[in-house]
Amino acid sequence: MSTPIQLRKLVKAYGDVEVVHGIDLDIDPGEFTVFVGPSGCGKSTLLRMIAGLEPITGGDLLIDGERMNDVPASRRGIAMVFQSYALYPHMNVYQNLAFGLETAKTPKDEIKARVQRAAEILQIVPLLNRKPKQLSGGQRQRVAIGRAIVREPRIFLFDEPLSNLDAELRVQMRVEIAKLHNDLGNTMIYVTHDQVEAMTMADKIVVLRSGVIEQAGAPLELYNNPRNLFVAGFIGSPKMNFLQASAEGAGIKVAGNSLALSRSVAGATTLGVRPEHITIADGSGIKLADITVDLVENLGGQTVVYATTSDGQPLNIVLEGQRKVELGAQVSAYIDPARLHLFNAEGNAI
Repeated sequence: MSTPIQLRKLVKAYGDVEVVHGIDLDIDPGEFTVFVGPSGCGKSTLLRMIAGLEPITGGDLLIDGERMNDVPASRRGIAMVFQSYALYPHMNVYQNLAFGLETAKTPKDEIKARVQRAAEILQIVPLLNRKPKQLSGGQRQRVAIGRAIVREPRIFLFDEPLSNLDAELRVQMRVEIAKLHNDLGNTMIYVTHDQVEAMTMADKIVVLRSGVIEQAGAPLELYNNPRNLFVAGFIGSPKMNFLQASAEGAGIKVAGNSLALSRSVAGATTLGVRPEHITIADGSGIKLADITVDLVENLGGQTVVYATTSDGQPLNIVLEGQRKVELGAQVSAYIDPARLHLFNAEGNAI
């Protein structure tokens, strides 16, 4: 059971202050879409408009082809999982899962079947008789997700559901939510400020800034072909390096070094290169810059080098494996020219 969602010129304003500026977006049936962006970009507001928790100021919201602007939240076929678990402390897990169905006067046998199915999907059957205070943070979040599953909605909405969990639990719950999507096949929209969550979970990432969509597409599309400096810097961890550059004949000048390129560089003012695409092994591409090593982090599977170019610009490098790099060493950084990104003065990709 999956449902398409269409946003047409969607606007949200509080009085005279417009915070969402005419958003157009198509979410395909069964798609896992992630809204990502910095705090205050409008991603949670947009989610709440889809849920029916925020009135729509302008434009149209269509779910399965039906205009939903004035349809109450309870009739939209949507279940939402919030950042806070919002469990009833005096009820056990079974009662928390069943409460919404009981309120809707669902037959007892059906309630029992739905609760059992949700508990099996989320592997919380042994917890059904426990109270929330007897659960870990990850278990509480599973119960909150289970409460959404028992409603059998057309669409699941997640508003930063993992932000209260520690790093290890976040990774575990990320995997479980992705598996849940594969098992159920419902349309899901997930809000986060964590671009790693976005990259690992999404079919489609929607990057928002100041109430507008900067770019929407598959995770690797945004990683490999960012539309502008903002998307390039937001998608990818560690973030992309940006170096001042200028066009020079058939190439580009950056960090005091001339790079011959086989494509047009007219108007380029910034060169972008991801830390994982730089090496310091001679002969492994074209020379990007001479650098001085400021700090080295040995992470076991990777070696992260923080360096400064000869003209004082920071450059971060991620090397695979365990590499011996001396502090203060002066080395050269190399890059495959196909991995370079060029941006003009307006910040748009060339």
